[in-house]
Amino acid sequence: FVRLEDRKRALVSRLLQYALVHQVLGIPYDEIVIKRTPEGKPYLENGKVGEEFPNFNFNASHHGDYVAIASEPLCLVGLDIVSLVIPWRETVEDFIRSFSSYFSSLEWDNIVSAGTSNDVLAEFFRYWSLKEAYVKALGSGVSYDLENVEFHHCNWKNISVKIYGNAMPEWRFWLSELGKGHLVAVARGHPRLATESYKKTLKYAEFDEEEYRKGLHLPNIDFVYRTVEEVIQILCKEVKSIPRIHNDNKLEETGDVQSPA
Repeated sequence: FVRLEDRKRALVSRLLQYALVHQVLGIPYDEIVIKRTPEGKPYLENGKVGEEFPNFNFNASHHGDYVAIASEPLCLVGLDIVSLVIPWRETVEDFIRSFSSYFSSLEWDNIVSAGTSNDVLAEFFRYWSLKEAYVKALGSGVSYDLENVEFHHCNWKNISVKIYGNAMPEWRFWLSELGKGHLVAVARGHPRLATESYKKTLKYAEFDEEEYRKGLHLPNIDFVYRTVEEVIQILCKEVKSIPRIHNDNKLEETGDVQSPA
């Protein structure tokens, strides 16, 4: 990342990934290994998942003032945050026009006829965040044919998707506001639809219909809000007890860790 603010968001995203894995699975921090697929999807390389979370996977996103993370025990999960801002000195019309090829004709008509410029921008970002969440759940990266991913909704509730014109009932989506002009989209889908590289990181790709439906229809719980300082404090309480190896190969317990200024 070139910009300092982007570096900060990426760092917080990394911290959240470790905090999530530790909190949900109870794996000590020094045993957590997070890697990425060739397409850039992060995953946990660890066999200590357990039967309660047969396909534990997670996804993080950062934009604007927020960094967020979500995880699933069985289904694929994708997450995307958008801040409803555009580059300085660029109009809404000029900004969204460069993305027109990523939307179906139905979606584009809904966007450009949304109302005021602010309404158009918000509608654009709603569709965009859902598309990004879907692609990130698959683990396919930015190369996916987004114009063939068409979303349908009823006042942005009961959101569904069609891929190349085919309804995909094995997916569920949620769209909500985080505050301060930010939107977050969450996608939940079937593991068998993941890219081959990401599917290899999961324990199971196939389930019987009843078992999968239970996972698909788990409640979509609210996000838990934490400041960066609170996240650092949570991590420090655990990290300070991890033995450190110095150059003389002697182990010692770390002392109190202070948050950076």
